[in-house]
Amino acid sequence: MTMIHEHDFGTPASNKAQQVSLEIDGKSITVPADTSIMRAASMVGIDIPKLCSTDRLKAFGSCRLCVIQVDGRNGTPSSCTTPVADGMKVVTQSEKLDRLRKGVMELYLSDHPAECATGDECEVHGVAKKIGITESRYAATSTHLDLAKDESNPYFTFDSTECIVCNRCVRACDEVQGTFALTIENRGFEARVSSSGTSFLESECVSCGACVQACPTGALTEKTLLTIGAPTSSVITTCAYCGVGCSFKAEMRGDKLVRMVPLKDGGANEGHSCVKGRFAYGYATHSDRITKPMIRNAITDPWKEVSWEEAISFAAAGLKKIQAESGRNAIGGITSSRCTNEEVFVVQKMVRAAFANNNVDTCARVCHSPTGYGLGQAFGTSAGTQDFESVEHSDVILLIGANPTSAHPVFASRMKKALRKGAQLIVVDPRVIALVRTPGVVAAHHLQLMPGTNVAVINALAHVIVTEGLAKRDFIEARCEEKSFKEWEAFISLPENSPEVLEASSRVPAEEIRKAARLFASAPNGSIYYGLGVTEHSQGSTMVMGIANLAMVTGNIGRKGVGVNPLRGQNNVQGSCDMGSFPHELPGYRHISNADTRKIFNDKWGVTLDSEPGMRIPNMFDAALAGNYRGLYVHGEDIAQSDPNTSHVHAALRAMDMVIVQDLFLNETSKFAHVFLPGTSFLEKDGTFTNAERRINRVRPVMKSATGKSEYEVTCDLSTAMGYPMSYGSGAEIMDEIAATTPTFAGVSFKKLDEVGSLQWPCNEANPEGTPTMHLETFMRGLGQFMRTPYVATDEKATRKFPLLLTTGRVLSQYNVGAQTRRTANNIWHTEDILDLHESDAQLRGVTDGSWVKLSSRVGETIMRARITDEVPAGVVYTTFHFPESGANVITTDFSDWATNCPEYKVTAVEITPSAQGPGAMVETHIDGDVQLASIIRMANQIAANFPATDAPEVKMAHHIVQFWTPVMIERLHKDVDKSLLSPIALKALEVMLVAK
Repeated sequence: MTMIHEHDFGTPASNKAQQVSLEIDGKSITVPADTSIMRAASMVGIDIPKLCSTDRLKAFGSCRLCVIQVDGRNGTPSSCTTPVADGMKVVTQSEKLDRLRKGVMELYLSDHPAECATGDECEVHGVAKKIGITESRYAATSTHLDLAKDESNPYFTFDSTECIVCNRCVRACDEVQGTFALTIENRGFEARVSSSGTSFLESECVSCGACVQACPTGALTEKTLLTIGAPTSSVITTCAYCGVGCSFKAEMRGDKLVRMVPLKDGGANEGHSCVKGRFAYGYATHSDRITKPMIRNAITDPWKEVSWEEAISFAAAGLKKIQAESGRNAIGGITSSRCTNEEVFVVQKMVRAAFANNNVDTCARVCHSPTGYGLGQAFGTSAGTQDFESVEHSDVILLIGANPTSAHPVFASRMKKALRKGAQLIVVDPRVIALVRTPGVVAAHHLQLMPGTNVAVINALAHVIVTEGLAKRDFIEARCEEKSFKEWEAFISLPENSPEVLEASSRVPAEEIRKAARLFASAPNGSIYYGLGVTEHSQGSTMVMGIANLAMVTGNIGRKGVGVNPLRGQNNVQGSCDMGSFPHELPGYRHISNADTRKIFNDKWGVTLDSEPGMRIPNMFDAALAGNYRGLYVHGEDIAQSDPNTSHVHAALRAMDMVIVQDLFLNETSKFAHVFLPGTSFLEKDGTFTNAERRINRVRPVMKSATGKSEYEVTCDLSTAMGYPMSYGSGAEIMDEIAATTPTFAGVSFKKLDEVGSLQWPCNEANPEGTPTMHLETFMRGLGQFMRTPYVATDEKATRKFPLLLTTGRVLSQYNVGAQTRRTANNIWHTEDILDLHESDAQLRGVTDGSWVKLSSRVGETIMRARITDEVPAGVVYTTFHFPESGANVITTDFSDWATNCPEYKVTAVEITPSAQGPGAMVETHIDGDVQLASIIRMANQIAANFPATDAPEVKMAHHIVQFWTPVMIERLHKDVDKSLLSPIALKALEVMLVAK
């Protein structure tokens, strides 16, 4: 491996179509108008000295080193700020220019250390040497060489003695990150970079690293660069945190990782990063890593380290014993959204081919499964429509149930850039998130709805657009089904969908909704971005369909600046879904009942696949408590912490006879495991991730596997031990199989990715270079389908006993269940889960800021510290789920989305009381009765309530159940359910299914 150096052209590229020809030092070049002379010179191999310029920032012209001469013009202008002109003749080297540059350089050296701690990383000495200066003639009477370092940030240091006040760090914070945390204090000789008069740690700095990357000296430097030394090699790979999927150069010194540097050519991030991807990679080499397989006979026994062979044999024997006793459907697996496409593909293949059933699911079940269902119904495919760059072309952005500055910070920076340029923002969220009002950004409208009323608000917005004549009829007639639109138009025009009627439910003023609807409908380009605040509701799928309706009725599909864009939570949630991790779908979102699709895999794998859907994760838990599901392979997920109603999850895991966990650390789920198979970090993987924009990025190994095996090898070994031999020579070989069996990936290969950097599916013969924007001329399903979206209030309501509504989310410094970030210095910012509540609710209960409170719901209770804030409205409280000590999911219930069983994390009725002590042992609720039957009744009635009553709902419900439920669940619905507990529509659906059968 060698160092990968990305060329710096000095100033950003021009996007002008007009071309200009000029001559620089006798070399002719033609470039777009408005290109700087500095960039044009760099393009013909002429490197003009510079310190304040970089191609990630707008030209500034302060260092005075890049001066040039232009024929016919007086003076020596800065090449970074001077645009090219047709016929221009430029000179970059002359005696006059040499004298000017040397004089300026001597002034810099007079107040700069003779030797810098970062060596060649400091460009000052490098530029000085280049122009022929080694020391300064000026004997400075006063310098800044005695200023103290700011070491407060855990990841980088600020050494003001090396600062040349070039403003690059300040501009990077403003222009790239959009936080405005840095400034220049004082003037003249006393001018210094300042983090607003306080330390970096105490300031508004979000530790994204943009300032460190922009700094041309050693003033802002990664601490690892000082402790490990300068890197000697680098590898391009992909971040393993959120669904943005940032590309990085992992820079190494020997076998040690020095730093992660965001890649300028990264399609998703274009050289930017956040604190997690840039700095929080230390978990990969943390002492808590388990690198040896372990087994035990009972979960009360101590772990025993064994060889890989013994662990695999023990696991396979346990699973085979269960199947011999309870049938082939008594076991299953859960794939990981943190692992590669290749690893996920192999796990679902093992379940289908070796376990001989379809009991495979993924963590997307608990986050974005409604996206798959809703967008599939409306558009014909289960993914977002745009690339991230598209947001910079939006005129109005509708942001629903997402907090990008915390959960998707690199994308948030792009969005803030668009907003600072003039785009307008509509926020739909119960909380006052940062983007409602942040430096340089003020939302045009904040529709502060009550949790659980998303569908009411989206219907009200659509009602205004249709009834006020704002619908884009030309687009609808050309691109959408006439019948579905007319039916939807009649439905959405009903008075019950008006803002005035729905204000009672949502608490959003009707006039505010009308103004927001008019703004969005009138935008030349209107885009919609949404997160888990949309999907994690009892009507998550309905809301996604409502969002699709809104995009179609306003004509905002099929070009830059528009579209429907889910912001995925984990690095490979999109990929895990693409790879066939759902129990009803094979890779590429093809239903398991389709004989032609099954034949592709039957022929390739040499098996006969089951044609019936398998169990979803909640179904697995219910079946375990019923005694019918006894073995589970959990791949890179901590379901005991991340899934709702922790008491229910724990009881289900305890009921199983063989739980196999494959992960980096002993997590909460491993407490219930009989086999622990150590996993590999992203720094050891060879494969691909697919981000929220469908971008397939390479993940390359930076270091050897700490376990001696790749994760797909372990899965193959278990499959082979189960009786289905499986092996691959490389990750590339697995991707070749994916491409051979999955049409949307037909043109994808490691070789192609290594050539072009990344690809966005569909990538096939029709789209050999991928598809940045979906549905350009037609939808994947042909014509777009409008879906009627009746608002059905959640059953989880505030009561006298539990009068508050809890909603959940993330913070910037932590990630998911915290298994990775809690093992990094990120803990300095967020050391525990905090409960946010409004001042009025706090006063009513005698709660003070920072005090311990007990948070209770009908399923459990926990203790955490309170924060009194106006970021949540009265009646709503908010917390995160990063720390197992607080166990926020002890509180959340088993209510879920009607179509997909995605848990309703965002609405839980709770009460708060002061507590005299901090967190202790988790208080679980006893699980008894026929949990599976109760779930079947609840789901059946919920499905019935969500199909429009005027549209043969019993037929649609019957079809839905056959498509997604297991045969056992359907049989119990027919035979075991007390029919008096079912709604009339559900009863009619039963009759339809009996007739069909």
